[in-house]
Amino acid sequence: MHLKGPSSLHPTTYNFLASSNKAKMKSLAPKTLPKQFVSFQILFMYVIILVVVVSFDSTAVASSATRKDVGEGPESVALWKWKASLDNQSQSLLSSWVAGSNHCKWIGIGCNKASRVTHIDLESYSLRGMLSDLNFSSFPHLLSLQLFNNSLYGSIPSNIGSLRRLTYLSVPANHLSGTIPSEIGQLSNLKILYLNRNQLGGSIPQEIGLLNSLNEFGAYSNNLTGSIPPSIGNLSSLTTLYIYDNKLSGTIPPEVGQLGSLIDLELSNNNLTGSIPPSIGNLSRLTTLYLFSNKLFGSIPPKVGQLGSLIDLKLSNNNLTGSIPPSIGNLSRLTTLYIFNNKLFGSIPPEVGQLQSLIDLELSKNNLTGSIPPSIGNLSSLTTLYIYDNKLSGSIPPEVGQLGSLTDLELSNNNLIGSIPPSIGNLSRLTTLHLADNRLKSIPQEVGMMRSLIYLQLGRNNLLGPVPNSIGNLDFLQYLDLNDNKLTGSIPPSFNNLTHLIKFNIDVNKLTGPLPENICFSGLLTRLTAHDNILTGPIPKSLKNCRSLNRVRLEGNQFSGNISEDFGIYPNLSYMDLSHNNFYGELSRQWGMCPNLTSLKISNNNISGEIPPELVEATQLSVLDISSNHLVGKIPGKFGSLVSLFNLRLNDNQLSGNIPQEIGSLTNLQTLNLAANNLNGSIPKELGNCLKLLNLNLSNNRFAKSIPSELGNLHGLEIFDLSHNFLLGKIPPQIGALQRLETLNLSNNQLAGSIPSSFIDMLSLIFIDISYNQLEGPLPDMRAFQNAPFEVLKGNKGLCGNATGLKACLHQRVSKKKGKKRVLLIVLPVLGILLLSLMVLGYFMSFHHKERTIKNEPRQINNEDLFAIWSYDGKMVYENIIEATENFSGKYCVGEGAYGTVYRAAFPNGKVVAVKKLHASSDGGNDNRKSFTNEINTLTKIRHHNIVKLYGFCSHPRHSFLVYEFMDGGSLGKVLTTGDEAVELDWIKRVNVVKGVANALSYMHHDSSPPIIHRDISSKNILFDSKYTAHISDFGTARFVKPDTSNWTSFAGTIGYAAPGIIFLFL
Repeated sequence: MHLKGPSSLHPTTYNFLASSNKAKMKSLAPKTLPKQFVSFQILFMYVIILVVVVSFDSTAVASSATRKDVGEGPESVALWKWKASLDNQSQSLLSSWVAGSNHCKWIGIGCNKASRVTHIDLESYSLRGMLSDLNFSSFPHLLSLQLFNNSLYGSIPSNIGSLRRLTYLSVPANHLSGTIPSEIGQLSNLKILYLNRNQLGGSIPQEIGLLNSLNEFGAYSNNLTGSIPPSIGNLSSLTTLYIYDNKLSGTIPPEVGQLGSLIDLELSNNNLTGSIPPSIGNLSRLTTLYLFSNKLFGSIPPKVGQLGSLIDLKLSNNNLTGSIPPSIGNLSRLTTLYIFNNKLFGSIPPEVGQLQSLIDLELSKNNLTGSIPPSIGNLSSLTTLYIYDNKLSGSIPPEVGQLGSLTDLELSNNNLIGSIPPSIGNLSRLTTLHLADNRLKSIPQEVGMMRSLIYLQLGRNNLLGPVPNSIGNLDFLQYLDLNDNKLTGSIPPSFNNLTHLIKFNIDVNKLTGPLPENICFSGLLTRLTAHDNILTGPIPKSLKNCRSLNRVRLEGNQFSGNISEDFGIYPNLSYMDLSHNNFYGELSRQWGMCPNLTSLKISNNNISGEIPPELVEATQLSVLDISSNHLVGKIPGKFGSLVSLFNLRLNDNQLSGNIPQEIGSLTNLQTLNLAANNLNGSIPKELGNCLKLLNLNLSNNRFAKSIPSELGNLHGLEIFDLSHNFLLGKIPPQIGALQRLETLNLSNNQLAGSIPSSFIDMLSLIFIDISYNQLEGPLPDMRAFQNAPFEVLKGNKGLCGNATGLKACLHQRVSKKKGKKRVLLIVLPVLGILLLSLMVLGYFMSFHHKERTIKNEPRQINNEDLFAIWSYDGKMVYENIIEATENFSGKYCVGEGAYGTVYRAAFPNGKVVAVKKLHASSDGGNDNRKSFTNEINTLTKIRHHNIVKLYGFCSHPRHSFLVYEFMDGGSLGKVLTTGDEAVELDWIKRVNVVKGVANALSYMHHDSSPPIIHRDISSKNILFDSKYTAHISDFGTARFVKPDTSNWTSFAGTIGYAAPGIIFLFL
């Protein structure tokens, strides 16, 4: 019911009230009261009634207006419109958001007493839509916006800057993209800003430094780029800075050191470069510092030791150099220290032993040297100690045995020597002990006291003596690695107690006796490697039913037993090698029931019988080697279904019959060796379909008929052997298409006809044997034949050509006779004319003899003064070089070799060259002059980016020198023997050096015509430019391989050293 004020009352009603009040006042008032007082009372009562009525009416009107604003005001409209922009599923989650209703009662919305929106909290609602569709300017009173863990996409709108009262902004775990708007700097009251786990890009805006109230800033796991703005140093209230997992670059700004309130700083997994700013030592409240997985370089600043509150320090996976600062020992609260995978050098400071709170210490994958400090034994809380992959030397300190809390100890891949200290047995909590790849000598019996041990890796050391039987006490041991040592004796019987073994590696030792009978008692064993020992006896029965086996290597021992009975079905087996043992019996068809078997090697045993066709049921088989046994029968045609097979070796057996045509279906086959069997018939043309073949050996069989021309399709073939068969007909010219072929053996057949001219295209061919056939005609003009000894050509009566032991071809002899006749017909008349002319001119020549002699003498001298320059601006002359080196002063010397001294010459125009001055010798300089000539002849004929470039030369009675490109990086030998430079030459650069040298040698041996053999490749003759690109130099001993001469020669070069290129001379 709507109430009305007094002014709206009907006049009659008003008069009635007034009259009524007057009557009452008269009856109640004493008769002595004056008339004016009665009028005042009436007026007072009227005012009271008026105030009450008006006040009631105003409240009703205001309440009506507020209800209208709640249902239809700008905040509710903005919220309702944003809901409408979301997808259908999201709208259903906001079912309480109904137009016209009180938005303060909507889910996720909070209001103040005036019904203005102050909080929007829709965390983890799976909302999908755009944040930019929410009109932020409609929420001037908003304090908190929480949209964590939704599916919002699009950019953060710039009008977010209108939320001037906002203190909490959290939009992580969405799909927001675009950049962080600079307007975010207008949120001056903001205390919490979380933008992490989105797809935001661009740089962090400088305006972030305007958020003076900010306590926590998280923008990790985005795609932010650019550098960290220095303005971030203005955030004096900041306690947490998380911007890891981005693509930030540039350096860490020193202004970070101004964040005096900072507790947690995480910048890891970016592309930050430069050094760690020393100002970081000002952060006295810092407890967490994560800078790992960047590209930081330089040393660790000693001021890190001022971070007295630090608990976690992770600097791993960078390029930090220098030594670990001793000041790090001041971090008494430190529990985690990760500095692994850097380039730190020097020793481990003994001050590390002062870190009494340390739990996890990881210094692996550096270049640390020296010994492990004994003070490390003071770290009583330490559970993890990783110092593997360094260059530590000395022995393991006995104080390690004091680390009673230690669970993981990894010191592998160092240069540690001596014995493993017996005190290590005190580490009762140790579960992992990795000491592999060192030079340790003995295992103490006390190792068996570490009853919690799960991983024991001692492989690749110099361990001597017997295996301690105490290892059998390690009840929980799962991984045991003793491989590649010098252990002797038998495997202790106590090893039968190791029933939880998963991996057992004892290969490459000198162990004898049998394997432990209970080696797979629990059925957990997956890997067994015992190859290359002297183990004997039968295979343990527990292995037959060990279905967990994945990889077994027992080759190179003296195991015996019936192979068809000792092994079972292994559903997880992928690799089995039983080669070079004394197994007998027949191959079991159960091998085909191993569905994951990829490699089966049982060569060099005493296995008999036929190849079971069921082997093809192991469809994953890629390597099958059952060579050197006593197998009989035919090759199963079903082998053609083993489409993954790339290595098939059946050689040295007694197999018979034809090669199945189905073998041609093995399109992945790379090696096919069927040699030394009794195979007969013709070679199937289907082998030409095995296009990936690299090695084809069918020798020592009984193949007849001709060589199929389809074998010319095997363009990748490198080794081809058909020798010792009964092959007939001609060599198919298609064989000449095998341009990668290096070895070809067709000897001891009945091949006839001439050698195809297409052989000239086989540029890679090094060795060929065509002996004992019926071949005829000339040899192809190619290196393989020209360099071949007579033994690989003999037995062919019709062959001729320019090779040792062969007669010259007929057309060559005819040409010589005809040539002699032509010479006589031409030369005799000419000689007559010349003789007559000489007699006529004799007088004049005698008369002017003295004058001609005088004129010729200077010319003769000038001929000896040979000087040539090319490709160098045309300005370099002899005098410039003498002046630049101050007449070859020793202070310009940069190296000296067997034939000369190398000087650095800098010219006024800024050009720098290397000048190699030839040594004078007592024999008149013949050897050096020969070396000089060799180098000129060699370098003037080659141009390659990995071969030093010759600019010019001078041959003069006073000085003989070569002028060539200057390599300012020095030689490989110098770099490898200089500490800092050797570290700088990392593995990637070393691989590039190998590639560069290989490219140069390949060019010299194969692309140069004629080929060039350096004959003195060594570390001192491999030079570097400023980018560590390798260049071959010093061609004083080089030799041309002429096509018409033999390559058999004597050694030349550095005494006591045979260069790798020498071998090319003997191929």
